[in-house]
Amino acid sequence: MTAVLFIVLLSIIVTIHEFGHFLVAKAFGVYCFEFSIGMGPAIFTRKGKETQFSIRALPIGGYVAMAGETEGDEAYPNVKVPEGRRITDQKPWKKICIMLAGVAMNFLLAWVIFSMFLLNTGTFTKSSEPVIATVLENSPAEQAGLQAGDRIIKVVKEDGSSVEPKTFLEFQAFNGDNKGTETFTILRDGQTLTIEVTPTYNKETDSYMFGISAKVGEQVKINLLNCWYYGLVEMQVITSMTIQALLNLVRGKGLNQLSGPVGIYQATATYASLGFGAYMMLVAQISLNVGIFNLLPLPVLDGGQVVITVLEWITRRHFNEKLKTAIMIICWLLLISVMIFATWNDISKLFIK
Repeated sequence: MTAVLFIVLLSIIVTIHEFGHFLVAKAFGVYCFEFSIGMGPAIFTRKGKETQFSIRALPIGGYVAMAGETEGDEAYPNVKVPEGRRITDQKPWKKICIMLAGVAMNFLLAWVIFSMFLLNTGTFTKSSEPVIATVLENSPAEQAGLQAGDRIIKVVKEDGSSVEPKTFLEFQAFNGDNKGTETFTILRDGQTLTIEVTPTYNKETDSYMFGISAKVGEQVKINLLNCWYYGLVEMQVITSMTIQALLNLVRGKGLNQLSGPVGIYQATATYASLGFGAYMMLVAQISLNVGIFNLLPLPVLDGGQVVITVLEWITRRHFNEKLKTAIMIICWLLLISVMIFATWNDISKLFIK
């Protein structure tokens, strides 16, 4: 069952992303050869006025084949495309809108799910400030010298990754399943102190704990009007943590926390066991992260294509195609390497606790 839910999760996120590209491309008059859910041989096709809609055997992705893109033109060489309807014929701002539409749909999906989840629960708990409310007796935090009232300014892990939490939730998310010593920079009575704390394993929660907690945040009653605002608040918190994690990775820190398909599969099993609502929250979180990731300025991603389009717009010159292809290949190899490393991380965690 987990495998099915995992496939459904990925299919939803990829399909909604590609559907965003498709909708905006069609709105601007770009000729689309095909809109496909899945890859590989087609098991269902339906021809629209122009576009062929397909469901393919391998539920591992999807795509939009547009006129003017190499993949689309090569797959449909015999289709006569009307003048001015290739994506390459469009004005730069229209190209940018088409490129960003997939990311926008990922964000929209996340926003709707977060908002509906909050509406269903009926309440939203505001995250408290990164201030320690209580310190458990004989806990690692107490033994290291942390006290109630200490404000957490910064936390650094052994691998060098760090966070300057704006909320206690950000601190918790950064800490995750870390079991190594962390260096806390705290503010106490106007003085800045540095304290090292090593968490201990707790059998009951199957996690490593410092022994500190925060005040319970303010409870807000959710209705059909304010759920959309607090859905955005939820997105902002996750976006902030995701960007912090990406910045750490760029600095070569926090690599052991990198997770890939195996990690998502495990998360699917965990969230699904908690019910439909929890599963949909996972869909929202991954959709949001996919959107953020696609904004990275790498040529193989939407963000990179936007950068290239903007540069060509400003300089009024097209990039050398051979150079562009070489950069694309390098970026693909980089992403594949990262994916292999992330998968190795996930597998290692299965055997090394």
